[in-house]
Amino acid sequence: MERIIYNSKNKIYKNPFGALPTEESCTFSIDILKSEEPLEVFFSYRKDAAADPCYVNMDYVCETGDYLRFSCRLSFSASGLYFYRFEFSYPGGKRFCGKKDGTAFIEDWLDEWQLTVYDKGFQTPEWAKGAVMYQIFPDRFCRSDNYMPQTAKNERKIHESWFEVPDFIYDNPEYKGNDFFCGNLKGIAERIDYIKSLGVDVIYLNPIFESPENHRYSTADYTKVDPYLGTNEDFKELCSRFREAGIRVILDGVFSHTGADSIYFNKFGHYDSIGAWQGSASPYYNWYQFNDSEIGYDCWWGFETLPNVNETEPDFLNFITGEEGVLSYWQDLGASGWRLDVADELPDGFLDALRNRVKQTDPDALIIGEVWEDATNKFAYGVRRRYLLGNQLDSVMNYPWRNAVIDYVKTGGAKLFCSRITEIMENYPAPVLNCLMNILSTHDTERIINVLGVTHNVAHSEAAEYHLTEEEYNRGKAGFMAAAFLQFALPGIPSIYYGDEAGLTGFRDPYCRMGFPYGREDFELIDFFQGLGKLRKQYREDFSMPAECFAAGEHTVIFTRGALLFAINMGSYEEIVKLSSDFVTIYGGEHINFQNNMLALPEHTFVALKKEGQNMVENKEK
Repeated sequence: MERIIYNSKNKIYKNPFGALPTEESCTFSIDILKSEEPLEVFFSYRKDAAADPCYVNMDYVCETGDYLRFSCRLSFSASGLYFYRFEFSYPGGKRFCGKKDGTAFIEDWLDEWQLTVYDKGFQTPEWAKGAVMYQIFPDRFCRSDNYMPQTAKNERKIHESWFEVPDFIYDNPEYKGNDFFCGNLKGIAERIDYIKSLGVDVIYLNPIFESPENHRYSTADYTKVDPYLGTNEDFKELCSRFREAGIRVILDGVFSHTGADSIYFNKFGHYDSIGAWQGSASPYYNWYQFNDSEIGYDCWWGFETLPNVNETEPDFLNFITGEEGVLSYWQDLGASGWRLDVADELPDGFLDALRNRVKQTDPDALIIGEVWEDATNKFAYGVRRRYLLGNQLDSVMNYPWRNAVIDYVKTGGAKLFCSRITEIMENYPAPVLNCLMNILSTHDTERIINVLGVTHNVAHSEAAEYHLTEEEYNRGKAGFMAAAFLQFALPGIPSIYYGDEAGLTGFRDPYCRMGFPYGREDFELIDFFQGLGKLRKQYREDFSMPAECFAAGEHTVIFTRGALLFAINMGSYEEIVKLSSDFVTIYGGEHINFQNNMLALPEHTFVALKKEGQNMVENKEK
């Protein structure tokens, strides 16, 4: 019998569940075995790095079988990250209760529980909650014949065939990332009906600003669309057309570095400006940090084509976040928000100013940060980051979610999956949860079909020539469909990386950036995604509601949202779930037996149901 019982994910012990707004009260309760009865019970908490904890006396409430329950209720006036545990006073001294592997234990040195406290006024855009995203790498999505690439200031190569493999160092040791397929903004606009058919509400464009490289993360001019993509007027028209179709456009903001081949640095003299490379007479000189290294200046992760900027240098800060700065300029042209590249490398002062400007220009704009870890407790460059407390980001790219989904699809471990998903829901503020960018593939990762279909290591030097076998493709496709079912059902914005929905494959950069497979699409997959998109549209109100996730078997996961229930079994044998309400099938379930409230889920199947009664699941484990 356990000596103590505490579960932060259960409202019996912590109510309300999850992150807490400032000034809202929360009740903490703990059950202690009668034989362990202490003299006093304390709730001990500290704000992040504070050395000395605060103590709150917990009152005896009642008996619960063999246990005594103690509770306290408190609120927090200041936003931040808090850590807590329990302390028991005995005649011979104190004992401490912390967590080990998520379970409460009595030992001296254990992990504490995290409590995220966010600003009570924190709001995120309503339009983003329940939305579907489509991510486009502009050079590789669609090339319209109605726009021809304009003259660029630097050397560029244009691929003859749309289906060629992108160049890389294994083809050319002097590779510069300057091979282009000439996808453009007009091409994106011409695909509006297709994008809309997927149920998309927002498009995220990888960088579109002028740049010498196809990925365009080496910005040459923040005020101009790259000449191979189109013009600023083309962008304005693109946003207008998509907005009329009910679809918004957000841009990739790359503000931690610029390109060396840019109007600001001008290392190669391609611009008429006096760049920072030309010396201290340049108006941009103070943006950069020069040194006596072999390269001569600080650069992003050692890439000399990407000189770092000092984001809080007053002139640069004003250039980006000022009243007439870069942010306002593109939002005025139609952008509905930003995805911030390497957000953990952007200092707090810059992010504070960025949010102020973005929201002043458009209170409904969305701000998403690239963060690869749990963004609520991220520690970077010597400081705890406060991205999601109410004064910086609205959302982040949800890599912890991606990792949990991939592991579950591969191994079928239901309990571990639910624990990981529930931890995300526990740590992230409620305004953030339905705006989280839930990804399976991106421009920085392998295509999801490769991840789930190829079971052996493929050297990067061999990736360009590797073609998935039929078995690998089918395995990856089946796993992808299961992962996408989770992606569209769980809290957050499901983000489709262009071409995934059509069966596009590829290993990591640059092979995850192939051209959209026109004429070679997997239409079964496209139909599948169109069905998921329709489901989100039809039940959008439910998809904006809180979710609960349960392990209903060794490999079966059940989660609920509003009146909807979703079930998935990633095991290798059938599992049966007993439901205590009546349901009707609304998605999937062609081979699933559902009679007398008994749901029999065959291996590797999933189904969405709509509740007709009240209580939903009888055998459930959070």
